[in-house]
Amino acid sequence: MGNSQFGIPASGEQTISSSNGDNSPFDLGSTVAKRAGILQEDVFHSASGRRRLDRPRRRPLRVMKFGGTSVGDASCVKKVVDIIRAGLRESDVVVVVSAMSGVTNKLVAAAKAAESADRKSVTKIIEELRVQHEAVASVLIHSAAERKRIARTVKDIFREADGLCKGTILLRELTPRTLDSVSSLGERLSAPLVAAALAERGVVSKAIDATELVVTDSSHGAAEPLMDLTRDRCGARVRPILQQGIVPVVTGFIGATAEGVVTTLGRNGSDYSATILGAALDADEVVIWSDVDGVLTVDPRLVPGVSTIPEISYREAAELAYFGAKVLHPKTLHPVMQSGTPIWIRNTFAPEGRGTKITPDGHPNGGRVKALSAVSDVALITLGGPSFVGVPDVLGRIFKTTSAVRADVLLISQSSSQNGICLVISSSIAGRVVEALRREFAADLAPAERVEHIAFDPDVAIVAVVGEKLRGISGIVGRMFGALDREKVNIIAIAQGSSECSICFLVARKDMKSALITTHREFQLCAPSPQELPETSAWERPASPNQPCDPGKL
Repeated sequence: MGNSQFGIPASGEQTISSSNGDNSPFDLGSTVAKRAGILQEDVFHSASGRRRLDRPRRRPLRVMKFGGTSVGDASCVKKVVDIIRAGLRESDVVVVVSAMSGVTNKLVAAAKAAESADRKSVTKIIEELRVQHEAVASVLIHSAAERKRIARTVKDIFREADGLCKGTILLRELTPRTLDSVSSLGERLSAPLVAAALAERGVVSKAIDATELVVTDSSHGAAEPLMDLTRDRCGARVRPILQQGIVPVVTGFIGATAEGVVTTLGRNGSDYSATILGAALDADEVVIWSDVDGVLTVDPRLVPGVSTIPEISYREAAELAYFGAKVLHPKTLHPVMQSGTPIWIRNTFAPEGRGTKITPDGHPNGGRVKALSAVSDVALITLGGPSFVGVPDVLGRIFKTTSAVRADVLLISQSSSQNGICLVISSSIAGRVVEALRREFAADLAPAERVEHIAFDPDVAIVAVVGEKLRGISGIVGRMFGALDREKVNIIAIAQGSSECSICFLVARKDMKSALITTHREFQLCAPSPQELPETSAWERPASPNQPCDPGKL
């Protein structure tokens, strides 16, 4: 008999009973649970409070999220399985998975093709995705019965995709509700594959559709979780599974209204799913596994010589995410802020690395610049001229108008006389905002002035300088702008003071890269000192991989 190198029993059969009435499309039945693999104790107990410290348990609980590149092909899924098995030595694990890399984009393309009545393109995309997933299943799953079961699941999901696209072709309209339903299919395909791969390696697992767990409002494309209902669902559905020694593999990115209508949390929303589940289950830690080593000082595609930040605060990470850093979904931190649950960012393809730890306060180093981020797909809208002086409630009307067209204002600057107001928004909605503002102020401005005094510039970019207590660091703005001036980078607008951990300024889009390189060099954002490295317990450190996985195949 004996144990594997992970300390996992090398034999011991166990099956999962399906007598609980579970009708999930991902119920892989008793044959998926081929071996008990991981023996976990009864660690969940009822408690009146929801804080994790109020409910003692023998083993920590860790939520592990794996992004699209991490499950991009069969060899990468094997790497994911190794990471999960290693983690199970020290903690209970809930797994959250994204769609395989590129799949969601293809599903959206199929939906858009259906709206244009392009049946040929729809059929081609769906067939390509079917072949892709069946090929991965054939490598990961050796049991003929299990392979047949997974093939049936994949076939059912693609039948649903085809039906949704046919309905769109008939209506010639792609509704937000239908787009969410189509977009959700990628995660619903990847979760059963990962669960089956775990079972092949002796880990009892169960794929769960997040529509059974994450209850949201009805804002399709950017739904918000209803946490009380989500906690109740997770307590009733996930905790009993964990008590049985089963690893739940949950679809990221998606949820459902209380009435069961599928919603999505926004693109790259699987990070958000992980922290929603982490908060709902009072997890000790959330680990986001992707294809980067952690939170970097700046985008390495734009600036050479970047480094990984060992520890960063919730607020700093949120600022970076909001201003363009792709490592986190902007809303990822919201669910865990009250509990103070740490979040790790680690690299699936280099799990021996330390990664970045995100905590409520970050590393107490007295305050300094830690990282830079930039947003280039933005536009500058200016409202100015003598005609605006004395116009009542200008700012209130501006925000009311932008809100009505669902535009987020990323940066705003105003002169004291209201003779000049500028705001920065996403380029994708700039035209609608300009037209809405011209209608709002039509009665205050002459027809010619509506165009002259409400205009926009699409060739700009925001650069965000993020760090601890920046508002209290003397001379930081002068130092930064002095360096930019030496490189002939002109500052169009600046926002400082609204947040003590960020300074944002606007430059011409052509100057964005130069601004990042100059600022990164000025503040010497190089490797951290040993004193800044976060402490980790044994169960927080991932084991080294034992299976090859080439991210170049993605």
